[in-house]
Amino acid sequence: MIKRFDNVEGVSIEEINGQNRLAFALSDTVDFYDLIELSKHGGYRGSVISFYDFTNGNVYIPFKKKKNVVYGKPRYFDGYYYFLKCDYNEQKIVLYKYFPNNIPETVTELSIKEVNLYNLHLAGEKIHIISQDNIFNCYYPEKISFSLGKHESMVLIDDDKVYCEVWIEEGWDNDNNCPTDNYKYYEKIVIRDFEGNVLSEEIGTLNYTTDGTWWIS
Repeated sequence: MIKRFDNVEGVSIEEINGQNRLAFALSDTVDFYDLIELSKHGGYRGSVISFYDFTNGNVYIPFKKKKNVVYGKPRYFDGYYYFLKCDYNEQKIVLYKYFPNNIPETVTELSIKEVNLYNLHLAGEKIHIISQDNIFNCYYPEKISFSLGKHESMVLIDDDKVYCEVWIEEGWDNDNNCPTDNYKYYEKIVIRDFEGNVLSEEIGTLNYTTDGTWWIS
């Protein structure tokens, strides 16, 4: 049997891990970081975040579209849905706590000047606002900052530890730009404390499943 949501616009929806009630869709692929460049060319038309309810077919849109406003992917934690809004007009990042048919509740606000908009998103076993390039930064609920290694990216914050992944290639022929017979690609999990010190590392990849559990593969 094929079911239909009450608002059909031909967009693909994504599940939100940790629960099975809501999925979401963003109306555009514009990133927070893109607003910097778009502001030099007259600004951005704005985007919308929509939540799709599998229990009743309803579609919830917490905010109307507004120029120079972009939303990030939501995360589920402790019965609520959290998402970021970047309002370039007001030069701020807002973290919202949301539940269907309720007004979004402001959890915290950050000035755009306080954060790196590149790869800014929600992460962690609980809700953390982070960004990362060569530097890992956490802005909420605690402030953390340290350098990342080559090919390293943060995946999870849990139990006062930062879990990172590093991708590794072995057996690549740089001269001919191709793999050799001994080529091998794999990932490694590096666990750091909040100062960036390495506590442990092992071969593996972290996977976050729809039921809210993490698996190492």
